[in-house]
Amino acid sequence: METGVNEELEEVVTEEEAAAAEETNVEPTGEAEAAPEAAVEEVDPVVALEQEVQKYKDESLRRAAEMDNYRKRMAKELEESRKFSNQRLLMELLPVLDNFGMGMQMAEKEQGSMLYQGMAMVQGQLDEFFSSQGVKPVELEAGGDFDPNFHEAVSQEASDEVEAGKVLRVVRRGYFLGDRLLRPANVIVAKAAEAGEEGGN
Repeated sequence: METGVNEELEEVVTEEEAAAAEETNVEPTGEAEAAPEAAVEEVDPVVALEQEVQKYKDESLRRAAEMDNYRKRMAKELEESRKFSNQRLLMELLPVLDNFGMGMQMAEKEQGSMLYQGMAMVQGQLDEFFSSQGVKPVELEAGGDFDPNFHEAVSQEASDEVEAGKVLRVVRRGYFLGDRLLRPANVIVAKAAEAGEEGGN
């Protein structure tokens, strides 16, 4: 009798366990299924691909612009290097040009002589050479404005003909190499003449 009751209890327990197992294995409800579907719908492969393509396109354009700027910068640096590579040589030749110019001034009284004509020819060749290298003089005349960017004052002299602070006389010519100052002009600057002083002396 007792054995039969136990068997019935075991059957009931077994049935309850089976029912619990079935509940555990029940398929997900509609709400549970909706979440993955929503997640899948958020990631549109076409949109993602378009975004990826745009990303690479923007990066390609940026790199192309950087490369173009780099080429322009290198071309400019190369041009600057060519233009100013002989700057040191030209600086060393300027005193030769100065001395030859002084010789020409001293020989002006013999302009009809063969010596003067030969010197004038050499002077023309020197001027042509410096011009071909991009060298040009700092244009300046007596009475012009003194500009410390291009002129170097070596002294002051009293003058009643030139306004004080203006250039009275050019002692040594200055030169540009392209747009760069190669050598400033050495000048004497005028100052107001005092009582008893003679202008220009």
